[in-house]
Amino acid sequence: MAHDIAALTAELMDMAAADHRSAALANSDDPAERLVWHRLTARHGDRLGEIMDEYGWPTAELVGEEAAHAAWLVAQHADRQLDVQRRALKHLERAVSEGSAGPRELAFLRDRTLVNDGREQIYGTQIAGVKDGSPVPWPCEEPERVNELRAEVGIEPFDEYVTRFAPA
Repeated sequence: MAHDIAALTAELMDMAAADHRSAALANSDDPAERLVWHRLTARHGDRLGEIMDEYGWPTAELVGEEAAHAAWLVAQHADRQLDVQRRALKHLERAVSEGSAGPRELAFLRDRTLVNDGREQIYGTQIAGVKDGSPVPWPCEEPERVNELRAEVGIEPFDEYVTRFAPA
């Protein structure tokens, strides 16, 4: 079992590294580059589904902090596999309630899944685009409470967060 966990940890880390290397392709003007991103995230989403079947959620206790974050990243980017995102969300909710995962990543995955379901997000973590040079979030359930809700799960205020998305 220890060898399997070591291999799982390495695999999750490799998936995250490939994700980081290819992330710029997600919004490329070149359809072939976007296709490379879609194929990568679909392959990773499929594998995460298999991992969840076998291990449940790969928590930090199981695979280490970095590999657990890598699993979250794979789930976060499985946008065309809502079944995988929904399952990951359920597993992550359970892990958070048991104290074996943090609420910040859960908030991001919850918003991502809600947006992909065509619903309003809660924490304002998902950006729809940029208008007049300012990042605009997807609609939120309670926009007047976004910063309060973000603070509860350890996410910086919205205005600080969106500076990452502003055009350079």
